[in-house]
Amino acid sequence: MDEKNKILNINLIEVIRLLIADKKKIFVYSCVAGVIGVILAFGTPKVYKSTVILAPEESGNSFTGSISSLAAMVGMDMKIGQTGDAIYPEIYPDLMGSTGFIVGLFPVTVTKEKTGEAYSYMDYLQNHQKIAVSDYPFALISTITKKFLEDDQPGPDHQINPRHLTKKEDEILQVIKGNINCSVDKKTNVITITVKDQDPFIAATVADSVQLHLQRAITDYRTQKARIDLEFMQQLFDEAKEQYTKARKTYASFCDANSNVSLQSVRSKIDDLENEMQLKYNIYQQVVEQLQLAKAKVQERTPAFTIIQDATVPLKHSSRPKIVSLVIWMILGFMLRCGMLFWKHRKQFVRIED
Repeated sequence: MDEKNKILNINLIEVIRLLIADKKKIFVYSCVAGVIGVILAFGTPKVYKSTVILAPEESGNSFTGSISSLAAMVGMDMKIGQTGDAIYPEIYPDLMGSTGFIVGLFPVTVTKEKTGEAYSYMDYLQNHQKIAVSDYPFALISTITKKFLEDDQPGPDHQINPRHLTKKEDEILQVIKGNINCSVDKKTNVITITVKDQDPFIAATVADSVQLHLQRAITDYRTQKARIDLEFMQQLFDEAKEQYTKARKTYASFCDANSNVSLQSVRSKIDDLENEMQLKYNIYQQVVEQLQLAKAKVQERTPAFTIIQDATVPLKHSSRPKIVSLVIWMILGFMLRCGMLFWKHRKQFVRIED
């Protein structure tokens, strides 16, 4: 069977003539689309961005060496600095996008630059944001829906549970996720945190809060094992101190009560109490040394951060310029009219030949 190749022929001259003949309507479509674009541009709130740049630092070798030397003096082998971390800079964006991290930003106090009014970040996003013109239909639908779901609203004593968020809390969480961006340079591990908001002062405030929350989360993780060890050593210290104090008092009381007695059994008892007291003292002394090492370990595990750029209040908005919106919408209007023309008159300038 012979295969037939079909050829698509387009008469460009006929296309140009068609466009010239319809230039008035094309102009009208472009102008109308441009007006729509300008209305949307002026009806969309301006967005400001604030950026924080920081770099995590590892603990210095000199401090690590000092702790290792101190441990060696008391006969302990502490290989400090050789354990790996499950949280490293590349996954900081995932950490910041977690539900627990975002929910921790809900109670952050933010203040409007112009009015000086203060709100919680959650309340501000929920009740004090400007709505874009394009979002009015959705806002209307949301308002109507609320009236039918008033009975499902949480009471005043409601406590936010990150594991079981309400629908409104989840919506606010998604908004915050969209407002915060974190990127990490894989070569230098430099962390860049960018926060956008309709208010420039609030953008800077939230950027600073996100930075502090990130540092706290990383610090809590990296020192968690060391802090648990410190609590355990503190318990051992309290027990050893109590046992040594009890043994010392028992020894002293028995010696005072039998100071004039020369019986061999009494002397043996005194020796036994003295040996027990000395044993308790040796244990107590070792625990004191290990407690100091545990405190030093917590400090050694605490990460340091170098703030390369602090959060500053942006002076200019980062929204798309209105002239750009005008041009884009005029092009869309032009393309819409051309598409309608091409479809309507496609048989005049498009031919398929075998």
